[in-house]
Amino acid sequence: VQLVESGGGLVQPGGSLRLSCVVSGFTLPYYNIAWFRQAPGKEREGVSGISGSDDGNTYYADSVKGRFTISRDNDKNTVYLQMNSLKPEDTAVYLCASSMRPSWDPSRYNYWGQGTQVTVSS
Repeated sequence: VQLVESGGGLVQPGGSLRLSCVVSGFTLPYYNIAWFRQAPGKEREGVSGISGSDDGNTYYADSVKGRFTISRDNDKNTVYLQMNSLKPEDTAVYLCASSMRPSWDPSRYNYWGQGTQVTVSS
């Protein structure tokens, strides 16, 4: 099982980035995939997730609602996180992870990617 993130970078406040999480070793629709982020000196926090169901129910942290959108492409085994109206406080390493069910608890996730750095700065 492998999850590989990409798409991070340096962007100005108000800008956009799209992160990708390519999964291999399991069938995407059957698992919940979530994005977490971790800034220096802070705990890992959940950002958004998409459940493993036909509907692909989505959920978001209050801090990103209305700005971030999660989606998945089952044919490409990829989950995306579109991030708009980025703020300096969004700066962090962003990681994707898989679990059987939706949860904000990182300990519920058994597979993680290596992370991609997002820096929002002028």
